Amino acid sequence: MGLRLHDHVSTTETEYGVVVLDERTGRYWQLSSSAGLVLSTLAQGASVDDAVTALTGRYDVGEARARKDIDALLDSLRSAGLVKR
Repeated sequence: MGLRLHDHVSTTETEYGVVVLDERTGRYWQLSSSAGLVLSTLAQGASVDDAVTALTGRYDVGEARARKDIDALLDSLRSAGLVKR
């Protein structure tokens, strides 16, 4: 599947996770380190299954919970207009 951010969206890693900036509006979102891992995995062209594997491999979270959290993150990113459909 992969994930493509709009051209007007930039990301920066911080000590707390990842900051996502919509350069058109000036709005930004602070993502946790786990959400940042998911975003970076998907942005590299990986599938949701790959993101689940990355998340469960790094954090103490089960597959079902990881998949649910990834789906929620993707819904939020789409609703905010940060990713291409």
